Amino acid sequence: MTGIRLQAPAPGWSIDADVVVVGSGVAGLTAALRCTAAGLRTVVVTKARLDDGSTRWAQGGIAAALGEGDTPEQHLDDTLVAGAGLCDEEAVRLLVTEGPDAVRRLIETGARFDTDEAGTIELTREGGHHRRRIAHAGGDATGAEISRALVDAVRDQGVRAIENALVLDLLTDADGRTAGVTLHVMGEGQHDGVGAVHAPAVVLATGGMGQVFSATTNPAVSTGDGVALALRAGAEVSDLEFVQFHPTVLFLGPDAEGQQPLVSEAVRGEGAYLVDADGVRFMVGQHELAELAPRDIVAKGIMRRMREQGARHMYLDARHFGAEMWASRFPTILAACRAHGIDPVTQPIPVAPAAHYASGGVRTDLHGRTTVPGLYACGEVACTGVHGANRLASNSLLEGLVFAERLADDIAASTARAGAPAPHPAPTVLPLLDPDARSRVQHVMTHGAGVLRSAASLAEAADALDAVYAEALNDGPDGNKAAEPGVESWETTNLLCVARVLVAAARRREETRGCHWREDRPDRDDTAWRRHLVVRLGPDRSLDVRPTDTQDFPPTDADAPREP
Repeated sequence: MTGIRLQAPAPGWSIDADVVVVGSGVAGLTAALRCTAAGLRTVVVTKARLDDGSTRWAQGGIAAALGEGDTPEQHLDDTLVAGAGLCDEEAVRLLVTEGPDAVRRLIETGARFDTDEAGTIELTREGGHHRRRIAHAGGDATGAEISRALVDAVRDQGVRAIENALVLDLLTDADGRTAGVTLHVMGEGQHDGVGAVHAPAVVLATGGMGQVFSATTNPAVSTGDGVALALRAGAEVSDLEFVQFHPTVLFLGPDAEGQQPLVSEAVRGEGAYLVDADGVRFMVGQHELAELAPRDIVAKGIMRRMREQGARHMYLDARHFGAEMWASRFPTILAACRAHGIDPVTQPIPVAPAAHYASGGVRTDLHGRTTVPGLYACGEVACTGVHGANRLASNSLLEGLVFAERLADDIAASTARAGAPAPHPAPTVLPLLDPDARSRVQHVMTHGAGVLRSAASLAEAADALDAVYAEALNDGPDGNKAAEPGVESWETTNLLCVARVLVAAARRREETRGCHWREDRPDRDDTAWRRHLVVRLGPDRSLDVRPTDTQDFPPTDADAPREP
């Protein structure tokens, strides 16, 4: 344990549970439903409403070997290729073999995927897949449908939920085992202000950290809270340098900030082309799959062409789809484009890469256990080893399903019980950043640690983040005082925490691999760097960044034999 905590009032209320799930996307709600079915008293804590996480924004679909002629082995091969040598093959094999049945259970829960006239699930292709294996719903509203089904099931099962609640820190007992979380509930209701949920098992399913960059496809709630909490709790995180930038995000101008409209990879899967201003298909010849190459390759291809031509964006041309196909297959994207003055039926869509998905996160084993006993993680906040250096398209929803089920089963089988939460003997209160520092952190990250990185850009980013950090410690040139506790200052402080880890890892990895692109180190170096970077936060707030010995993860502390 680091003994580091966010500055916050003492909890004014508490409730007891067997397990608390933090987050309400596909991973969190799947874990909550399965824990509830096992008879565990389960509490879901979510930052906004139950259906407000990243899952509902997922357009493309969920990947699984459901189609005729497709096999888990083929899905495994595509995943390993996309992961650029850093996937944990055992984790991927679990994903692809358990995935089809997990999708079927999702359908039994109430999710309705698009089917043909015979009732067979319609499948499409996305980047990196050699077969049609992406199940979708509502054309391009898959995440919204999955979220709807799971939220309905959670409400039908009477799972207790605390909405509009920002998780703060992990509680532990005298032996250092998980004993619950502290949280702040925003607004009036049954609970208000800072409180606690006491539980021997905590599941982090808080989603991503895309808001650490100026432009992202992530919703406003994706501020890296789970990774920051885990670091303060002493857990290890891994592979945070591998941030996937989605290649085709609707370009709204050079100064656009916050959540940007995504143009799903499924649009390319159905035959759209990437072209420059002259209509030239620049991905042809760069990869055997052209526009359907893995996302890191497509993002790099777009960025190269932009640099060559001095352009701010490229174009996605799907005019040949026709009005009927656009309206039936991609109604969400069609509406988003038209809302911004672009009609894809008659115009090519201006697109540019934007921060999309964190392939790294809180390090877990194959049962979702972190290096802190009783603390679990699943979904985007976790690093299971499935994604390696670059996530294969539409594997994220599947990973959330499969590993949420696995960790729920592990929690149900555990006989461990935490003692009462114990105060740390000398807790270090982390000074809070002024909310105004949020945009400063985002601009530093976008310019220094975005799609294109170098030793110089990363060094500048590290120095700039250190300056922000020093000001929070009241050591800055202006002698700024730390901000008052509150949602915006807590979020901004979490963003700075994950930004510092990301930059530290990106500086350490002196190669180009997957979605980590070092301009000064353009080649992949398997001899030196086919290994993971594991980061821990020290009690003195320093970062310990160390490579693993091989491409395999070392065991987590939780890998020890279970109690009888």
